Amino acid sequence: MHRILLVLIAGGLMAQTPPARIKIDIDRTIGEVDPLLFGNFAEHLGRMIYGGIYEEGSPLSDKDGYRTDVMDAVKKLGVSILRYPGGNFSSGYNWTDGIGPKDQRPVRVELAWNALESNRFGTDEFLRYAERIGAEPYICINGGLGTVDDARHWVEYTNESRHTYWADQRRKNGRDEPYKVKYWGLGNEIDGPWQLGHKNAEDYAKFALEAAKAMRLVDDSIKLVASGSSNYGADWIGWNRTVLNALRNEIDYIALHTYINNRDNDLEKFLGWSQRIDYYIETTAGAIQATQSGPNPRPIYIAYDEWNVWYRAGNNEHLEETYNFEDALAMGMFFNSFFRHADVVKMANLAQLVNVIAPIMTNKQGLFLQPIYFPILEYGKQRGNVALNAWVASPKYTLNRRELPYLDVSTTYNSKDHAVYVNVLNRSKSQDIATRIENQEGILTPDVAVWQMNYPDLKATHTFGDDKKVVPKTSTLTASLSKNSLVYTFPAHSLTILRLRLE
Repeated sequence: MHRILLVLIAGGLMAQTPPARIKIDIDRTIGEVDPLLFGNFAEHLGRMIYGGIYEEGSPLSDKDGYRTDVMDAVKKLGVSILRYPGGNFSSGYNWTDGIGPKDQRPVRVELAWNALESNRFGTDEFLRYAERIGAEPYICINGGLGTVDDARHWVEYTNESRHTYWADQRRKNGRDEPYKVKYWGLGNEIDGPWQLGHKNAEDYAKFALEAAKAMRLVDDSIKLVASGSSNYGADWIGWNRTVLNALRNEIDYIALHTYINNRDNDLEKFLGWSQRIDYYIETTAGAIQATQSGPNPRPIYIAYDEWNVWYRAGNNEHLEETYNFEDALAMGMFFNSFFRHADVVKMANLAQLVNVIAPIMTNKQGLFLQPIYFPILEYGKQRGNVALNAWVASPKYTLNRRELPYLDVSTTYNSKDHAVYVNVLNRSKSQDIATRIENQEGILTPDVAVWQMNYPDLKATHTFGDDKKVVPKTSTLTASLSKNSLVYTFPAHSLTILRLRLE
């Protein structure tokens, strides 16, 4: 049974002091919740592209081969920026294989995921898809086996308005106007030994610097994302420091990647991954600050351009993870961390969009939505809000020899609607936590909108024809207020978003 409990402190309904407190002050701002935090990732991997967003000849596809049922679900999700074509795939990819008449494109052996690549979906198909779903395209160049020329020619193909060779190839392929691709990644996970064209930090920085210079000479309006470290078993801090020092005058972002797991089947440990996520962000933010000590520093932000739960599906060519209710809770944990660091985390891309470690799953007949779909959708409604630095006191537990609050919290403010959003993950497996929510600036009104995911079976999943049980419940409540505060009881293992109004 879904539980939504509001305990109000009016007329002595609660005699004792609640064990937790959240203090909100709309003057204590962190930064804008950037719309690009609600991005996604589409790699040539398994059924992400073929059989996912693109399925030629399917009765569910339009004349261009795009699955319309998937497109509708993607649009509803509000994907703001879509990263492509990888991932590991990008480090062996020649983008020119994916343009021109489809029947003349070469079939290649794809080495990253041990597959055959037909190249029937390429640059033009991707960029048209991004336009259809209303997302910014984000292209990752081949920083592994690729060259500087490959990178600059790709920018020329997509963005050049004059009659140059590659711009005219684009016109020949049916697109007269430039696509104006703004976001470009300078390779993917190049620090990883698993990567084609793996380099050490110094060699990568030299390549990325020359690629960045050449790409900007083609179009100086583009934004560039450096390949930050994803190999946390190595000197990841040293990698990021070297890359930032070398590229600080060229890049706009540095990428972080994190995949989490619950191999120990321990909910509270699983939802404590925020310790590491916060640490990765704050350590990288410190490295950014260190590179900006000189005059007129270029602003550099973090692009968390791969993140998700991933462990059951293994590291094979399919990666079709089945997500359960506890994974949906983890979505809130990630977004809470991103919101708490809204001053520096300015892009994030869930990996991935369809079928491959994804919120949407398809077969030949249709699709279903995994439990993780719903928190992503709901948090996305806070894009453009201002993140607030809330003060939180909560019962705690010990993880990795550190105390961690059971309540994982972020808050945002929409000044146009005078609305405060209180996002709370209760990580406790068994303990409901009554919490006094106190507002410091402005007068609370009694109307409270509640969105909540709470399900008794932590392992509950969805499948085709059965994707309606692990879904959010919503309600509107009238609170009795005392001293500009109310008390709300957050159920055990739940994710709750409260929408409070100010006069």
